[in-house]
Amino acid sequence: MAELPQPTIRTRFLVISDTHSRDSIPSSNEPADVAIHCGDLTMGSKLDEFKAAINLLKQINAPLKLVIAGNHDFTLDPPAFQNKIHEAQRLQDIDPLLIEKEYGYCGQVRELFDHVDVKEKSGIRLLDEGTHYLTLNNGASLTVYASPYTPSFGEWGFQYSPDEGHEFAIGSVDLVMTHGPPRGVLDQSMSSRRAGCEYLFDKVARSRPRMHCFGHIHGSWGAKLITWRKTISEKPSHLTDIDNGQSTVVKKLCNIKASGPRPFYLTSHCADDANSLQHGRHTLFVNAAIEGSDDFPTHPAWLVDLDLQRAL
Repeated sequence: MAELPQPTIRTRFLVISDTHSRDSIPSSNEPADVAIHCGDLTMGSKLDEFKAAINLLKQINAPLKLVIAGNHDFTLDPPAFQNKIHEAQRLQDIDPLLIEKEYGYCGQVRELFDHVDVKEKSGIRLLDEGTHYLTLNNGASLTVYASPYTPSFGEWGFQYSPDEGHEFAIGSVDLVMTHGPPRGVLDQSMSSRRAGCEYLFDKVARSRPRMHCFGHIHGSWGAKLITWRKTISEKPSHLTDIDNGQSTVVKKLCNIKASGPRPFYLTSHCADDANSLQHGRHTLFVNAAIEGSDDFPTHPAWLVDLDLQRAL
């Protein structure tokens, strides 16, 4: 006897990234089941900037807000923070008390996020790297892989050598949230260089989650529904493992510049939608960087509707 398909629950995500010290965004009142922030909460990792970011997250109309750090949030990366303190004292002889006043002591920002008013009352969860299993208020089950790590450039937090790579231990998950993009998908810098990570693409291609959201590369804001080829390459690449003829660009930055600013864009890929997402065949990639440029200072947030399995 054939197994009956498991019931699914339509779930709405509000997806943002790279808010860089903003204490509000225009779309914060839009209701969602889950809010996702893919890092760079701050510009300079100062205590006041984290407090502004927490204020922004508190305003979002969702019972659960999942957050990771980005490279600008280096005080959440103790080794990087300690290195910066040592360099500041060695080169500039800065009083440690002045550093602590601006940036806090090691672990203080984590304490801000662990405060009962933030974590329990406001539903804000700062995720460490790894896989997280969640049951949502709407009854859906959500499995998330989170990672703040990006290829290194300059002295920032959560970085690794592009030559050595990073072990993104992505298994069977619904959602991947990273700070940076995978190689070849919504990852072109202002100089048109591919800035995404090949190691990340490899693991996402093998996992094929429902959605992979990120930021970091501001100028590649947008969304694309990827169709995977039937068989995976020995070394997965965007050049060999994506069926571009069957994939759909949902929206990209040049489109919204022409149509004018909006507080958010809604895209839905549930079973009854025109571009429905089949888990294992498709992945929705979303670059949700809010930080813009001089001519377009604030990019819209994303509202994304997806089907999730009902929790047991």
